[in-house]
Parts: sequence; structure tokens; C-alpha cells
Amino acid sequence: MNGWTERRGLAQAAIGRAARRTRGQFVGATRRLWPFGRGTATRLLFAPHDLRTADPTTAGDFYAGYYAFAGRTLRSHGESPFDVEPPSEAWAEALYGFGWLRHMRAADTAIARANARSLVEDFIARRRYRHEIARRPAVAARRLISFLSHSPLLLEGSDHAFYERYLRHVAQLADRLGLALAGAVEGADRLNSLIAVTLAAICLDGQDARRRRYESQLSDELEEQVLPDGGHLSRNPRLLIEFLLDLLPLRETFAARGLEPPQGVLTAIERMMPHLRLFRHGDGALALFNGMGTTPPDLMATLAAYDDARGRPTEHAAYSGYSRLAAERSIVVADAGAPPRGAYSTEAHAGCLAFEFSSGPQRIIVNCGASRFGPPELRLAARSTAAHSTLVLDDRSSANFGVVLGESRIVSGPRDVRVARQDGVEGPEWVASHDGYRRSLGAVHTRRLLLARDGAALSGEDEVALTGAGATLPAAIRFHLHPHVRASLVRDGSGALLALASGEVWSFEASGLQIAIEESIFLAAADGRRRTEQLVVAYDVVATPRLAWRFSRISAANPRAGKTVAAAIAEREGAESAPDA
Repeated sequence: MNGWTERRGLAQAAIGRAARRTRGQFVGATRRLWPFGRGTATRLLFAPHDLRTADPTTAGDFYAGYYAFAGRTLRSHGESPFDVEPPSEAWAEALYGFGWLRHMRAADTAIARANARSLVEDFIARRRYRHEIARRPAVAARRLISFLSHSPLLLEGSDHAFYERYLRHVAQLADRLGLALAGAVEGADRLNSLIAVTLAAICLDGQDARRRRYESQLSDELEEQVLPDGGHLSRNPRLLIEFLLDLLPLRETFAARGLEPPQGVLTAIERMMPHLRLFRHGDGALALFNGMGTTPPDLMATLAAYDDARGRPTEHAAYSGYSRLAAERSIVVADAGAPPRGAYSTEAHAGCLAFEFSSGPQRIIVNCGASRFGPPELRLAARSTAAHSTLVLDDRSSANFGVVLGESRIVSGPRDVRVARQDGVEGPEWVASHDGYRRSLGAVHTRRLLLARDGAALSGEDEVALTGAGATLPAAIRFHLHPHVRASLVRDGSGALLALASGEVWSFEASGLQIAIEESIFLAAADGRRRTEQLVVAYDVVATPRLAWRFSRISAANPRAGKTVAAAIAEREGAESAPDA
């Protein structure tokens, strides 16, 4: 029955998308044949800012034929990068998105400008935009924004013929993207596309009627996709960064043209800024939930400069399903939300009730993070429940994934997710439950977290309520450790000590049960994926339906920040064995 329900859901999604695509083709054909109401741009009025940081040395790499995108580097050996076989799909998307023009603009040299213009001219003249990847709405939207933002780089010193070809191509690109929006452009891609065509309607002349139409559509889409608490329907913190980096220049461009920005744009920015702060740990990195990977510190600093409020972060995002507990130096970020549906779930994870924990500038408990550019099997593994710091039943994920028209989406998972929090005398407390295992195993998982008022302890409890009467049901509670944490077992495996790079030492215990240290992987390191470890408590929930555990700080940070776990163990055991005074 469950399999039939999932297959029916997949079929309905595929049929719906095919219907929208057919409608888009019909609307597009009608608009192309309609001879009235299509204004042709003759001038580029404004070049919006690009807030993404640039590296001028990259321009030299391009000139030498080395192109590094999406974690892969390709050498063109004198050929056009558009003629060589791309090392990955993500690499090709970055190439055809032209976001790399910012590096050449940052170089600000005659060679960089000439090289950039040559590559763009090759792209236009040889109609590289017909490539399947180049036609994708998300890629075309990024290319349109890049061409607008970096037009000074390309047009400075160019002849009039190039200016006309360039302007005509930009206008045609905006037209094609506008036509695509009538069809099956869904999820974040739709919002990206609307931002791009709205920006083009402001920057090109003769587009007032189109601009007003796009303003209305963009406001409606922001109202739908940006939740009242500032989160996005995808529940992906990374997308908040991406949207803000485009919406902030859009707001500036409206003002530079003497136009009033749509209220929907202003409201969305005001909501997203404090929501983004919800995920920040003490080291400035964002918690790893639902597609979030490496936190770009330069971009976070840029967004912080635009954060007018700079108030306290959101503590409980009821619509998005995230909570933040803070006490002194300690921070907990927890996930208590149902997975997103449809096109919004392409990067979503099965991490309901997972949490991350940090003390000061040191993250302790993390999730594995997202692998956007790794092999498909690694990307899928990173989305599983086992890649998150939460309870796993019968080695299964709490949500199921399926492929819909080439996209890996969540097709079933928790639907009844309940959460409550309060600030009690002992400290902030959080309780949540989900029914992701109800259909497959007849189980409901409830997790309780209590962060001590002084931040020196995090107590937790995992409870599994069963509707069936099975003889046994294996479970494992996993706590993935940050790579800068070193773990060692004590008391014959019934406890563990965690030595942090900051010099702090924490202990962990779980109701006297055996603790195992297993391998894990951290996918959000600045230098790529890193090996790390995880604490695993395996048990039978039929015999032990409720399990309590606790992290306690037993040694504060000190100048000997690099001391080993062995030294911490020796100090701990010496203190326990010392006679009372």
C-alpha cells in the first residue's frame, strides 16, 4: 500500500509538470507570433552590483586555460572552454552561468577585459546558448544577471557592433526566460528566474510595462516561497544566502533608477535576515540542514553589512520548523519541520529532529552537511537520516527519496511534526516529535533537549512510542563530531571524552549503555570533505523505549588549546580516583 501511494505521488508530480510544460510551450508560441506589445530594448541603462566576492588571480588562470568550477578544474589546452568535455554537470552549469565574469572584472586589466569579451563573443556568435545545460532556467537566470552586472567589463572599449550584438542577446535572453516562466519552472528556479527578468526590465530601456508585470509576479512568488518567519519553502539555509545576494542588488537598482521597490521585495529581505542568523554558530558558520554546505565567510560578512537591524537571531521559526537554544557560550540549532514537497525537496534531507551543538567558537555536534558536487551516491547518502545527529530506526531513513523527471525528491516522510519550547529555570528546553517511521515501523520518535542555563551541559532524551508488538526493533542514536573534536572512550565504553581544539573537554554518557566511535565524514569544510568521527549508541527500543543522554563540560578553554585526548583522560581519571580531602 505504501509503495502504491509513493508511485501514485510520483506519477501525479510527473503528469503535473508535463502539463505545465505543454502550457508553457503553447503560451510561448502564441507570444512569439503576436505582433503587438513587444518593446525592443535599444540601450542598457544601468549595471547592478554583484555582491559576490571575486578573486582577481582567477582571471590569470582563465587566460592560461585553467577553469576551476564546482570543485573541479579543467585545462582547455588553448581551446574554448565551451568546446571541451565538462568534467561534471555542476562545472558546466557554472561555466554557462557566467558568474565567473566577476573575477575578470576584479582583475581590471586590459588582458582580462579582452579575454572576457572574447569568451562572451564566442558564446553569442556560435550560439552556445543552445546547449541543453545553458538553456536550463536556473543557468539562464544566472547568466542574465551576470551579463547585466558585468556589462561595464564587457562594453568598455568595445565597438558599436559588439554593443548591439550584446544588447540584442541580453534582450533575447530576457525574452526567452520570460517565456519559460509560463511553463514548468518550479521551486527556487522560478524565483531566481523572476529576479533575473525583473532586473533586466529595470536595466533595459523601453520595458516599463514588462517591469510592472514582473514586479507583481515577483512579489507574489516571494510571498509564496518566503515564509512568515523568513525561511524558504525548501528549508535550505544556503538558498537564503543566494536569494539575498540577488535581492539586495535588485533593491538598490530600483532606488538607482528612482523607482519604488515592490513591497514584496522589501518584506522578504526584512524577514530573511534575522532568520539566517538563527543558524549561526559561534564560529560564524551556519548549521548544516537540508542542503547547507560550506559557509562562505566573505559572503556572510557582505550580508552582515546590509543587515540594518542586526538584532537577536530568531529563536523559534514555527513555519520553517527550526529552533535555536542559546545559553552563555553554548548554542543548539534543532530541526523540527516536515520535509518540503515537490520541487522544493530536491536538496532536502531526512534529518527531522537532528540538532547541532557548539560551545563558543567550536562546533561539537554537527550533521554531515551537503555534497552538491560529489558523486550521486554520496549526495544521496548525505541526505539520509544516518548522516544527521538524530535517532535512526532499523537502519532506515525517516523520509524516502524518489526520482521525478530526473530530480531526486522526497516522496514521503514525516507529516505530523510537533514542537514546543520554553525557557525554564534550568535553561531553554525543546521537545519535538515526528511520525516519519509510523507507516513503515509503527513508531513515533520524540526528542527532548535541555540546555543548562550556564551552557555547561546539554541533556537529551529520545523516546520511541510503538503501536505494534514486535519482539525487537534496532535503533542507533548518532552524534556526528566536528573534525576539530577528538573523542576517546572511558569507563569500559560507557562514557566518552571529547577534546576540543579550543582546549575545552566535554564528557558524554547515555544511561550507562555502550558507546561506539565510528567513522564519519564532514562535507562542509573549507578545504573539501574531511574525515571525522561519530558517537553511536545502539540499542533495542522495544527493551528500552526511552533513553537519556548528556553532554557535560568538564574543562574550560585554556591556553593549552592543543592538549591531547590522552591528557584529558589522565586528568579526568586522576580526579575521579583522588581520595576525598
